[in-house]
Amino acid sequence: QHDAATTMLHRRDGARFLLDVTLGIQAKEFNLGFIRPEILVSHHLRVFRCLLANSKRVVMCLLMSGLVWSLYHKGLIGGYGLFYTENKVCVCVCIEWATDDILFYSSQQKLQCHHVFRLDLTATGTRSTLVYQEQQPDVFVEVSLSRDRRLVLVNCSSKRSSEVWVIDSAKPLMEPTLVQARLPELLYHVEHSHGQLYILANTGPGQEYQVLRAPLSSPSIKHWVPVCSPGPGTAVKDMEVLQDHCVLATKDPLGLLALQVVPLSQPATTSTLQLPPWACAIETKRAGLTDSGWLEFLLSSPVHPPVLYRYSPREYRLLLQEDTEEHRTPQEYQTTRLEAPSQDGTMVPLTLFHRPMLEKLRGAPLLVHVYGAYGMDLNMDFSPDRRLLLEDGWALAYCHVRGGGERGLGWHRQGRMEGKPRGVEDLAACIQRLYDLGVSRPSLTALTARSAGAVLVGALCNLHPHLIRAVTLQAPFLDVLGTMQEPSLPLTLEERGEWGDPLSDSCQRDTIASYCPCHNITPQHYPSMLLTAYIEDNRVPVAGVHKYEERLQEAIHSHLNGHPVSGE
Repeated sequence: QHDAATTMLHRRDGARFLLDVTLGIQAKEFNLGFIRPEILVSHHLRVFRCLLANSKRVVMCLLMSGLVWSLYHKGLIGGYGLFYTENKVCVCVCIEWATDDILFYSSQQKLQCHHVFRLDLTATGTRSTLVYQEQQPDVFVEVSLSRDRRLVLVNCSSKRSSEVWVIDSAKPLMEPTLVQARLPELLYHVEHSHGQLYILANTGPGQEYQVLRAPLSSPSIKHWVPVCSPGPGTAVKDMEVLQDHCVLATKDPLGLLALQVVPLSQPATTSTLQLPPWACAIETKRAGLTDSGWLEFLLSSPVHPPVLYRYSPREYRLLLQEDTEEHRTPQEYQTTRLEAPSQDGTMVPLTLFHRPMLEKLRGAPLLVHVYGAYGMDLNMDFSPDRRLLLEDGWALAYCHVRGGGERGLGWHRQGRMEGKPRGVEDLAACIQRLYDLGVSRPSLTALTARSAGAVLVGALCNLHPHLIRAVTLQAPFLDVLGTMQEPSLPLTLEERGEWGDPLSDSCQRDTIASYCPCHNITPQHYPSMLLTAYIEDNRVPVAGVHKYEERLQEAIHSHLNGHPVSGE
């Protein structure tokens, strides 16, 4: 908890103390020998661990500058927490501790993450050792820790395959061990319990996720034994292994969340716990130094603040941990789950938040959200500004179009590469479905998206500008064709699995050219637009946004000069 000058730090044993953010001076003396707290010091500084190594007090910090995290090693004077040495270790993506003295981190250069290092704090100063180097340019490497803290996991993922290496946290100086070498179209994730690896892999029916098991001593795919499959129409969102149970967070075709609980000794007795129908997002919390056997998770929606729950698989008990006034949502906030028939007949899920009854929304302003890329679900975390819009009479629609992951891996496959136009068709179908149900009308409808979601919005504005009145785009990706034809850009090679390769495949080039927002602008009436871009954004170059804006202005002026319309 912090204000502009001081921060209240909470220790795991319940102790609290103040830290002066500006000077880095502790206001009240305390013992720095505690292990692994995670502390938010200010908006720009995150202390990941405080520990005692070789009788020298040290702190590992993450300092954020723009969109980049840097790892620092700091020494401390006496018991007061005054930083007296500072050594920048790296620009890092993620960090995990194997022991109190040894951590692993993945570093980033030009938005690419190909290296994992081990940092040994028992030596004099800081000494980083390279433990893994990725050779494939389209692979992203990160480190994580198994829930039981037994394994450090090196996860190597591209858009179409994955590979995992493991390091025994009790023997952090040993070389990583490969679980399974990457294979085309094989995606998998790993957890550990009692000497067994539990693998979430897309080897189930329809290339969807299922849970498999293999001995840690023989982890390759030929030793993988199926444990359970979630069933048709069920999308797996997360997997946690708690001692003798595996818990899957899942979504049904309409987006309703549930927990599938799998007893590892009797997988056939899997049970399903349906979560509250208002919940749209789930975030599981990491286990502490010892796994209590309870799964803690936060449930939220765009208009429902996060609420903490605890679940015991052994006791089949679900407990609401927080039930305060600030977490309660008025009962008149309604969540309606719908489906819209797309152009090819596919039913597309749609979530609507509103206060009046559905039949009374004709005059309500409507804000439509979309993403539809990379197999990622549309962000439906709590948003205070969205709740304010709801209180002011707006309706909020979330379109779960193909290209996202709401209905599983197949939903993503249908909307990537040559399937990208389907996402545009799905978005148009969702908006039209709302109008058909009497929800708002085009003159009262705004459409919003960020990053890759702007591709679908920009394409919709070119094809069906009459459907909406206004658009807001944040850091929008609008020049797909130009970007994917420039291999020198940091993410182009990595992105080919999503958009295609226009340089080597003419069919893929034609597909991109058919929907690319920047290359299909025509003289016509467009919705009002607010574009927000960032000069230092290396992921979505601002040059592409400028190109789109200039072409759009030219097309609008041409339309007005050639076809002047009163009031436009």
